[in-house]
Order: sequence, then structure tokens, then C-alpha cells
Amino acid sequence: MSTVDVAVVGAGPYGLSVAAHLQDTKRSLRVFGTPMDSWRNRMPDQMLLRSEGFASSLSDPEDELTLERYCKEHDIDARMWASPIPIDVFRDYGDWFIQRRAISVEDVQVQRLSQSNGELALDLATGEQVRARRVVLAVGITHFEFVPPVLEGLSPELLSHASRPERFESLRGRKVTVIGAGQSAIESAAILHELGADTRLVGRTPSLSWTPDPHPFRRPLHERLRAPIAGLCTGWKCLIYSKAPDAIFRFPSAKRLSIARNSFGPAGAWWLKARVPGKVPMDLGRAVVGATANNGGVRIELRAPDGTPETIDTDHIVAGTGYHPDVARVPFIDESLRGRIDTLGGYPVLSSGFESTVPNLHFVGMAATATFGPLMRFVYGARFAARRVAHRIG
Repeated sequence: MSTVDVAVVGAGPYGLSVAAHLQDTKRSLRVFGTPMDSWRNRMPDQMLLRSEGFASSLSDPEDELTLERYCKEHDIDARMWASPIPIDVFRDYGDWFIQRRAISVEDVQVQRLSQSNGELALDLATGEQVRARRVVLAVGITHFEFVPPVLEGLSPELLSHASRPERFESLRGRKVTVIGAGQSAIESAAILHELGADTRLVGRTPSLSWTPDPHPFRRPLHERLRAPIAGLCTGWKCLIYSKAPDAIFRFPSAKRLSIARNSFGPAGAWWLKARVPGKVPMDLGRAVVGATANNGGVRIELRAPDGTPETIDTDHIVAGTGYHPDVARVPFIDESLRGRIDTLGGYPVLSSGFESTVPNLHFVGMAATATFGPLMRFVYGARFAARRVAHRIG
């Protein structure tokens, strides 16, 4: 058994940013997880980043290792505004960030997190047990995929979540119904259609919503005052969400939970408008009320806005139904430890230093959305989280 000052669990944008900032605290540090795992294994190779390039950098203490710098050093023609970044560029950028900061990432999974004698203990898949004085959980979207209960009885041969893109290639030439009206659903429908699947999109909303077309980055002052460009989008509300997470932290808990659940509702990125409408058949304003295996495929039961029942027969369903963070769904947290983590709608209750009600146990990333707002759902929030956690620990 070994002891370390800080263990970071997760090696995506938040885990790597936290690790980069902790390097300057002189605390002993170990980072566990597959580098950029969700971005490599839970997102399709054809994906484009929804966030603008300037808002997609990991964070180091000097703010030097930006996505823009990586692209310039590698002669990649990528603009940081109004030009979507391919996911393979972002994946490679994460690897470059690790190398430049010399972050030692151990590609091993944590199987159990418990507490003993005032310290946190991590049981690794290698059989090693590590005691840590502090643990930072940066698990990203892992474990939080949401599938509507009406679909849960279907087998994996008939149903997959949009976070399982390894299935996409095998669906060429087959009837595929994508359920959802947000970014993951709309982009999944576009990719599946372009791969040659007979694709249909089903959503509860009466029409698809889209992020606004990007404004010119350089605009007259009166236009910038009316709609300032922020890290998450454009507008004053976005500016608050992007730049004032501490203000959101001071809101009543019910208000913070409402913001976490309702801000940035289902919408597709502006650049998807040319790839889905008119190309992918859509059944909008429909609620999925049933789904059963039928002759090797699935029969989906829908309810139209006027209550009329409808059915769709399909070979496979892709649930583009997003993610619901919930501490109870992180499988490696020991039950006795989990019971001591206060939650708000499934989200951990956190201090201003991202510390849970279990002393020395921190959560960053999507799990922190009900504390600091929607900034925590985007890479752009990694800088704030990393600086704050490093300050708290240091």
C-alpha cells in the first residue's frame, strides 16, 4: 500500500487540468484513468466540437498550452471562432497537453473508493491499494448516460446510447431511429445518415432548436454590448454562466438545481442545420410511450400531440437522450462512503472549493453543475475548476 497527497480519478479535460495546476502545489500526485477516454471511446470519430475553439482549451497555470497554440505548432488549419473543431484534433491536443506538462497518467481503473482511518483508499484494477489524503473525482460523462425508462427493457442488440458510437458503422443500410432533440441526437442522426443508415429522428419538441449562427468576432461596440460573446455562447445570460460561477454558487439550492436541469435545453449546433432538415425524416412533437422487440427489430409506440397513437418499426434505436449526473451511479464509490455524500437532485453538494460533505473528496466537471452552473458541462469550465481546486488544496 502506498500513500499520496492527492489522487485524481479521470484523465479527461477536467482531470488533466486539475493535475496540471496541482503540479505547482508541491503535493505528491497520482492520476488514474485512460487519457481522454470519453472523447476517444464515447464520441464518434466524425464528431465536431459544439464549443468554439477559443473555449475548448485545457487549463495550465500559465494559460500557455491552449488549443490554438497546439494547432499553430502542428500546422493545423483550425480557426478558433465560427469553425467547428474536429474531434480527432481535440483528442490529439489532449495527448500533447499531457506530454508538454509531463503529467504522469496511469492508465488503470479505480475499482473501489472507500474511507479508512480518516484517509481515502482507492483499490485499483492492478490489485494495488492507494491511500490518498485527498481525492478529486473527474469522471466526466462516464456512468451518467440517461436512457428513458420506457426503453430500458430492450436488449443491447436493439438499443444503444449515443455515447456508444462503436455501433454506428454496423448500422449501415439498416433502419435506425434516433430518439432525442438535442446535440447528441441531432449529430448522431446526421452521422448515421451520412454513413448510409436509413435514419429517422423522433423528438418530443414540436420543432428543432438551434444555437445562433455566430456573430462576427470583431463587431461595433454597441453590438458587443447588446450581445457579448462568452465562452458558452453569446448574450448576457451566457456571460453570467461563463464568467460568474461564484455568483451562481450563492443562489438558493432550488434555483441552482433548476439552472442545472433547464439551462441550455435541447438544441443542435448551427452547423448541423445543413445536415439534418430535409435529409433525415423527423417525427417531432411525439412522445415515446412504448418500445418492444418485434420480428428481430423494435416496434416504437408514439403519442402525437393530439393523443393519436402511432407506431414505427425499426431495426435499432439510438438514444440521444443526454446525461443525468447522479452520485449513486458512480459504481466504484463504496456504499458506506456514498451514504455520507449529501446530494441535490443526484448532484453532490459541494463547497466553494468543490469539496463534498465527505472531507477531502472533491468533484469536478459535470457533477458540479448544480453548484456552479452549466459552465461545468463544458471544457471551458476546466480553468475555473482547476484553479479553485488547486487553491483549496494548496
